[in-house]
Amino acid sequence: MDDELPSVAGALIRNPVPGDHPRVLAAMDRWWAGSGGKERALVLPRFYFQHFTGGSELVEHDGTVIAFLIGFLSQSRPGESYVHFSGVSPDYRGRGIAQHLYTRFFAYSVRNGRSVVRAVTPAGNAGSYAFHTGIGFVAEPGPAELDGRPYQPDYDGPGFDRVTFLRRLDDLTA
Repeated sequence: MDDELPSVAGALIRNPVPGDHPRVLAAMDRWWAGSGGKERALVLPRFYFQHFTGGSELVEHDGTVIAFLIGFLSQSRPGESYVHFSGVSPDYRGRGIAQHLYTRFFAYSVRNGRSVVRAVTPAGNAGSYAFHTGIGFVAEPGPAELDGRPYQPDYDGPGFDRVTFLRRLDDLTA
């Protein structure tokens, strides 16, 4: 679905296509260079741009990727959906773009019969933690804490500690 982004004149929101994969990886490398951009790219393979595009969205401004959200409806948990990855260009942060994309994903989830959205973030990512809790996600209890944030040790493998989030969609209607 093409749509304009209210906070950035001329920016368009649309579902990604396979040809967007290298563009998003290049954007991630620019946005997070020196802080794991390449490693982050490993968790976003091309198949997300082939098989999980219905709930995913890409934001472009003047032909440049400025934000994206990769999310999908769970096949194993029929009442849930999942935000796998999202990002906003540093040049466009603070304009409500990520919140806008998440709000659209929440509405997509409700339209498709989901009542819960899940997400994870690295345990040490305080900014992501603040963002997610600020838009209504609740950090699930974990056996460990970092700076007061509960997390799941080794959630995605040895050394990959994650905060797991849950966002109920009871406050939304289809």
